[in-house]
Amino acid sequence: MEERSTSSPRLHYGPRLPRSLAQLKQWLNEHHMTLVAINDTPHSIALGCGIGVFFGFTPLYSLKTLLSVLFAWICRSNKLAAAIASNLHDIFFLAMPAVYFFEYKLGCWILQRPPAHKAFHHFALGDYLHWHFLLRIVWPALIGSVLIGVPSAVLTYFVVRMLVSRSRTAAE
Repeated sequence: MEERSTSSPRLHYGPRLPRSLAQLKQWLNEHHMTLVAINDTPHSIALGCGIGVFFGFTPLYSLKTLLSVLFAWICRSNKLAAAIASNLHDIFFLAMPAVYFFEYKLGCWILQRPPAHKAFHHFALGDYLHWHFLLRIVWPALIGSVLIGVPSAVLTYFVVRMLVSRSRTAAE
């Protein structure tokens, strides 16, 4: 007698996603559930996500998670949501250099200064310790990131608050 498997095969109704998009979809699904399952108010979770998204846009690469958790603590919002949202940009790693370049160009336009010649090349750690590098490259990028990060953070706040509130009312 042949034994039947209790697990049914997955049905695919269309072409499969490319591997990178399938991984992105899986990551978003897992972290969406993490955000929904956090035992906190929808406002606190959404504010933490907004803070994390804001700092994710900044060119302060190694400090973005630390700063987002610190500001989430100051604002009394959810620190875990801030850490997850600030690292969300790591998923879109291939697109982030273009975003950082756009932020730099936007910052140069706002500060009314021309972009530096050969501004983007391989930077050594010692380059970050010189004031001319900070004023010429990092400052315009930081100004541009604020102009992109604030609307993104506000939009993230309202979307996450709506999703968490809907999820909680559906569960009740």
